[in-house]
Amino acid sequence: MTEADTVARADVTPGEVQPYAELGLTGAEYARILGTLGRRPTSAELALYSVMWSEHCSYKSSKVHLKQLAEKAPPSAALLAGIGHNAGVVDIGQGYAVTFKIESHNHPSYVEPHQGAATGVGGIVRDVLAMGARPVAVMDALRFGPASAPDTGRVLPGVVGGISFYGNCLGLPNIGGELDFDPCYAGNPLVNALCVGVMRHGDLQVASACGPGNQLILFGSSTGPDGVGGASVLASATFAGSAAGGEAAKRPSVQVGDPFLEKLLVECCLELFAEGVVVGIQDLGAAGVACATTELAAAGTGGMRVRLDAVPLRDASLGPPEILMSESQERMMAVVEPARVERFLEVCARWEIRAAVIGEVTDSGRLVMTWHGKVVVDIPPGSAADGPVYDRPAERGADQAALAADDPAALPRPADGAALRADLLALIGSPGLADKGWVTDQYDRYVRGDTVLAMPEDGGLLRVDAATGLGIALATDGNGRYCRLDPYLGTQLVLAEAYRNVAVTGARPLAVTNCLNFGSPEDPAVMWQFAEAVRGLADGCATLGVPVTGGNVSFYNQTGSSAVHPTPVVGVLGVHDDVRRRLSIGFNQEAGEASPEAGGGHAIVLLGRTDAEFGGSAWAHVRHGHLGGRPPAPRLDADRRLAGLLAAACADGLLSAAHDLSGGGLAVALAESCLRGGSGCRVRLPGDPFTWLFSESAARAIVAVRPGAEAAFDELRAAHDVPGQIIGRAGGDSLIVEDCFTIPLAELAAVHTATLPALFG
Repeated sequence: MTEADTVARADVTPGEVQPYAELGLTGAEYARILGTLGRRPTSAELALYSVMWSEHCSYKSSKVHLKQLAEKAPPSAALLAGIGHNAGVVDIGQGYAVTFKIESHNHPSYVEPHQGAATGVGGIVRDVLAMGARPVAVMDALRFGPASAPDTGRVLPGVVGGISFYGNCLGLPNIGGELDFDPCYAGNPLVNALCVGVMRHGDLQVASACGPGNQLILFGSSTGPDGVGGASVLASATFAGSAAGGEAAKRPSVQVGDPFLEKLLVECCLELFAEGVVVGIQDLGAAGVACATTELAAAGTGGMRVRLDAVPLRDASLGPPEILMSESQERMMAVVEPARVERFLEVCARWEIRAAVIGEVTDSGRLVMTWHGKVVVDIPPGSAADGPVYDRPAERGADQAALAADDPAALPRPADGAALRADLLALIGSPGLADKGWVTDQYDRYVRGDTVLAMPEDGGLLRVDAATGLGIALATDGNGRYCRLDPYLGTQLVLAEAYRNVAVTGARPLAVTNCLNFGSPEDPAVMWQFAEAVRGLADGCATLGVPVTGGNVSFYNQTGSSAVHPTPVVGVLGVHDDVRRRLSIGFNQEAGEASPEAGGGHAIVLLGRTDAEFGGSAWAHVRHGHLGGRPPAPRLDADRRLAGLLAAACADGLLSAAHDLSGGGLAVALAESCLRGGSGCRVRLPGDPFTWLFSESAARAIVAVRPGAEAAFDELRAAHDVPGQIIGRAGGDSLIVEDCFTIPLAELAAVHTATLPALFG
């Protein structure tokens, strides 16, 4: 055993050189540690501060902006736990509560795609579990470089394989998400994973170490060298380049997951919660033991004594710094009353979960850690848990004005029906809009038996209570192009689309989570993007009446000096009063059972207002590789009214289908509805065909109205002050736009489904 660097030794060796810069700490931060401790830190303390003060764990560059998400939050009686907890918790009625959160695992997924993505799923599942809930479903939001690029061919299959492997082994349905491609993500993919869990109100757990004398138990996997320094080496630094050697050097910082052990851990935790033997609990994710002990102590009585040599190891050579920094997966830490420790350990043994008492809660106000009887850490826990706060320079990028001036109105537009037809086929066959079955078919979407809607629907829908039909809807959305053009407006458009995707299932949007993916916070232009995006999200949530319950910030998403587009991914959760009345996007056979040519078929109504808005649009991107102009104007009040209309119409049974309009506009929405339900449609456009087909104006949806319900729906629509007009009817075996073009469904399907299999096998 190597002699540990003890506090006593640190006291008498003040001049010893320490590798603080290599661990991601600045000179000023190191000086702050010296001032806090009144001496140099030990190697274990230096490791602890380095990971706790990393961008990933401390939010040191984002806290100054994120606080407005709470300050501007609309009042919500449903919010049971919000920002600052492992995951947000909301009341959905009937005694049920739901917890959900989304987080990133971007850099690990580039370095080692399978394990990076798999452990991203495992980590977010444990966040939800730590709130006391049973995890019931996952989602993922993925972005890669050009679809045809060789490196995308390396990364994407590994990421999808990792997500499917971990989620399928856990027995969790994957009910939706996103997949998109853009050159800006080359070398820095975005892999954001969401988990949702269900509990009863009384099941809520807390992450705090209270009660002096209570015991600290580490349980789950043993601790190894995998993931050492991941929070600082991968998550809080930019990639200098994409050379294979650089990736290989970072591989030790990528965690290795075991979903079968995590499944046992989930069941073990739920039994422990039911037995009432847990006083406080924290999952071990980024920064491992360092984070769990520090945050538990800081949130509780304020003191803790930990025996690091009691931590179960699978590598006996690990010393205190490595034990603290390790991000080995499938681990949890619990605070347990002394009288309940024996029962706690019995439950763990029954589930074959390794558990060890490694310390106890104190009232000393100090976090003290020993190594074979010698003190190697002695710090005030709040000093590590709170970390520095930076208000970094933020300045509008020099190229923003030129971007805004590059209006897509100057782009060549299709001149006739044949060209419009060609553009629609190009869009639905483009990698970002093509059928995602190659990905989603690798996921089990229906395990557990409570999935009601899943991809390619706008939102995932889960049954919570079989007797009453109570359910929850979830959607995630992001749009880097919109946010590159205007991060404030773009983020509101992203929020509005996720909100709308929940609403079109018939659910009432209730709460928000987010994963904010940006470049380096040390770049003033990136910091301006971030500040504007957070401001847009806060203002948008206030207008829509949905609070942010928590989320994640992911900085340093860039290779060298090239940052990804600002890409806030927003997840919205809604409550569905009766999932048996849910709405699908598809024009099904019932909707098209009578010929539209003869005036039969369900009426297709376009809701909302359409203007010529093409900045950042899928049409400009796919057909011209263009990014410029202004994004569509958000219409948040209109979206709120639209959501109210859809919920009421769904409850009254007036509709057979509903689909939001977003990327690709009305043209893509009609194609997707026809393909999903297997029924064609015939529509007549009331104005310029190009604008009506491809504009991406906000706050719009198409619905199919049941025969005989047209008058009732029109009355309801007027009551909610939602513009709308009948543009056609469902039915037939083709998508027909009168006076423009006809596309047989077989041709639509062939183009839509061929792209991803041709690219990835």
